[in-house]
Amino acid sequence: MLYLAPGLLLSLREIEFLAIRAQGAGGQNVNKVSSAVQLRFDIPASSLPDDFKQRVLNLADQRISKEGVLVIKAQEHRNQEQNRNEALRRLKAVLQSVATPPKNRIATKPTRGSQQRRIESKTKRGAVKQLRGRVNE
Repeated sequence: MLYLAPGLLLSLREIEFLAIRAQGAGGQNVNKVSSAVQLRFDIPASSLPDDFKQRVLNLADQRISKEGVLVIKAQEHRNQEQNRNEALRRLKAVLQSVATPPKNRIATKPTRGSQQRRIESKTKRGAVKQLRGRVNE
């Protein structure tokens, strides 16, 4: 189980791991060992609450496909287990970023003092600009 927030757990059975070959420099180790890990998490098919799923799907994250599958690729380490843990850490970070629902904004009016200060600053600024005009002799 992956702990996300109070009362919010995710089963590891819902996460699919694929071992793939890493990209980039690394010599023969890169060519023959599948040490990179690709994590796939199907958001709509998960057991998460519906409002939580919607917040995750609304994220502007390029790792989420049109079908709602979150794909995370970890290839920093030479060890597959470390890459797997890194991918899980990133998944947890993405899901925890939307764990708390956004607060509803309560519209407020500006205070009388702030309105007066605003008007005073505007009149001062207008007076300074008026002094920049052409001088009549």
